Amino acid sequence: MTGYQSIGKRVKTAFVLFCLLFAFLAYHLYGVQIRRHEELYAKAREKYTIETKKENVRGEIFDRNGNLLVGNSPVGNIIADPCAIEKENDCRETAAFLARELDLPEAEIYQKLSAKTFVVTDKNGNTKKRFRRYVLLKKDIPFDIFERNRENIAQAKLRGISCQISLKRTYPKNTMLANILGFTTIDRDRVTARSGLEKSFDRNMSSVAGKIKYERSRDGAPLVFGEISRQNGHDGYNLYLTIREPIQSILEEEIDKLMETSQAKRAYMVMADPYTGDILAVAQRPTFNPNDRSNLKPSSMGNPIAEMAFEPGSIMKPFAVAGALDMGLVRPNSMIDCENGCWIFAGKKLGDSHKIGRVTVSEVIKESSNIGTAKIAVEIGEPRLKNLLSSFGFGQRTGAPLQPETVGQFYRNPTKISITRYPIGQGLSVSPLQMVRAYCMLANGGHQVKLRFVDRIVHSNGIVEKIPVDKGKKIFHRAETSSEILSMMRLVTEPGGTGTAAAVRGYYVAGKTGTAQKVVNGRYSHKVHTSSFVGIIPASRPRFVLLVTADEPVGKQYGGEVAGPYFSSAAARTLKYLRETPEVDYETYDENLKIAKKREIERKVRIWAKEREERERRKAGLRTPAAAPVKKTQSARNAVRPVLRHAPQKRSTVGYRKNQASSWRNQNLRRNQVYSQNTHPRY
Repeated sequence: MTGYQSIGKRVKTAFVLFCLLFAFLAYHLYGVQIRRHEELYAKAREKYTIETKKENVRGEIFDRNGNLLVGNSPVGNIIADPCAIEKENDCRETAAFLARELDLPEAEIYQKLSAKTFVVTDKNGNTKKRFRRYVLLKKDIPFDIFERNRENIAQAKLRGISCQISLKRTYPKNTMLANILGFTTIDRDRVTARSGLEKSFDRNMSSVAGKIKYERSRDGAPLVFGEISRQNGHDGYNLYLTIREPIQSILEEEIDKLMETSQAKRAYMVMADPYTGDILAVAQRPTFNPNDRSNLKPSSMGNPIAEMAFEPGSIMKPFAVAGALDMGLVRPNSMIDCENGCWIFAGKKLGDSHKIGRVTVSEVIKESSNIGTAKIAVEIGEPRLKNLLSSFGFGQRTGAPLQPETVGQFYRNPTKISITRYPIGQGLSVSPLQMVRAYCMLANGGHQVKLRFVDRIVHSNGIVEKIPVDKGKKIFHRAETSSEILSMMRLVTEPGGTGTAAAVRGYYVAGKTGTAQKVVNGRYSHKVHTSSFVGIIPASRPRFVLLVTADEPVGKQYGGEVAGPYFSSAAARTLKYLRETPEVDYETYDENLKIAKKREIERKVRIWAKEREERERRKAGLRTPAAAPVKKTQSARNAVRPVLRHAPQKRSTVGYRKNQASSWRNQNLRRNQVYSQNTHPRY
């Protein structure tokens, strides 16, 4: 091979190698510029792209008049960047200084500053080591202390230590309304609503953070035209409640007194406007301090007024009586035989707490007669009674924004005697909110209402969203029904009634006491009770309904004795705050009270004299004179219910009582054919 051939071969070889190299570079360039362009561009952009967030403020909660109930207070946080503290000696000196300044253990701070890396696991299970650039040394430092700490840290010129201002959820009234308001927690720098209105209106009160995404240079400075995207945020919306703080303070003080004197397991006081359904104040015990939840007990949390149901007892009685009045089955002066405290119906005994003979319907409410109320309920009939109680909202949610909310236990597995037990508050359970709502309907003329806790929502841009007053259908057919039942309930707080302790000087109180036996080991206990009083005041022009309930009080048990005095005190103070004019001047009220007491004494003397006469007759072997027969000229309406107006003439044996109960029920079935359900379709 000549020299020229050798040179040519080398040139060809070099050319081929050059072509191969060019092809390789072209292929690689194709892969970088085209095939992997998006992937590599995303990595590069991720490295030099940063997103910043501008946190906005969570909405606050105010009472109706603008008094702050839940707010946001500035607090301080001390932050460390362990990677910025490179030398071991600097790390120890910084830990020693911060331990003195922040009142924290030096070893704990040193451990946090020396841990410069941490391990993370991706979704594929691969582990990666990351640098730790953010460590929270101390949080929620009161702002005055934080200002001093920040100044001292700045003077010490510590590397890797920064001071940050943040907002903390605060409850300036401490335990006031704590269960209703609820609370929030911070989980991974995110606010989480845990209970109460904080949770129910979390979507409204949560803020939306503003976000800015931009490209930066190697030294971290944003590029002039490097903004990629911007998302504007907004503050959370503010809630204005129907609660009035002065009235709330009154109820908080009164319920503390109630708990102290009764030693009850729990207690509630709920006040509402009967026309709008606005909740004016709510007090519950036990409660908690949302600012200090270190010793928080589960029993203190939640909202028993919405979550828990109880057997109401005698505070249930006005609804059956009101229904019978509205249907025209009875009148306030209609006579009912209460069987001297013992009545057999469907083979089961029903008794009163004391002997009651033939009394008017008004006196049935005044004396709180189980037998009288049960007889009225049987007169109504079971289908109509169920519809009647349903129309008052029992077995339904109240519409209150508290979750969870119970519907109670209503007409579950009814028996033959249920028609005589439900109207007296046994065999069914209701929530305190359901009971308050039902009494609002008695007070406002029979209009269904939806309970409101929130009056309005104010958006961050100033728009006011008013929560509408939802007034439902009218459940009374007669215009006089509401005034008649309220007049009858006034007798409860007058001399001789069961709730005289709930009377308010200068005002007429339409109320009802309740002493409900609680079920213990499957049977009603004679020692464990739920004691209640519900009142409407003033009776002639109702301003509010107030429920007072004590669960398992110690000592006194009757609702009038346990709950009545605190209803009276709370109502009197609230009326004074509202500047409500008395229904009658104090001198006239006191004079009327003396007359009523005198008449009550005379009535009791007559009853005692009659009972003594009957005892003497029995000893002499004489029979009690029979009741006068029904006159033929009596109106048709009264003629179809002779059992309500006239007592049976003989009460000698239990067997005879059973026969009378069966006969009474048969007469009622015939009566219902006259008063068919078509007469009152809403019931």
